[in-house]
Amino acid sequence: MTSPPAQPPPSGFEDLPVPTAKPTPDPTATRPAPGATTAPGPTRRPPGLMTLTGTVTAGVEPNCFLLDGYLLVGGTPTVRAGARVTVTGRVQADMMTTCQQGTPFVVETAEPA
Repeated sequence: MTSPPAQPPPSGFEDLPVPTAKPTPDPTATRPAPGATTAPGPTRRPPGLMTLTGTVTAGVEPNCFLLDGYLLVGGTPTVRAGARVTVTGRVQADMMTTCQQGTPFVVETAEPA
């Protein structure tokens, strides 16, 4: 005589409803109109180039400058603490630095904004 397969212990979730349909989008959500601009932030330029605009802040280590969470590598003398700049470059997340903060962003061009 064989016994039935062992059943796992109850989880406490057996009485919860199981979703059977995909969620529907919120009809009250707004979408930007075609051609409308969105909030400022990184702008992508193919292939892999990004443009950032904002005010540079000083990092915790000397000669380390940050913009929107990115560690700006290069771009001096335009890139300095307190300067409002537009920089174009590439994220290089695997770059090692002594700055201890921010994702490395290798600046190819920098100009006052």
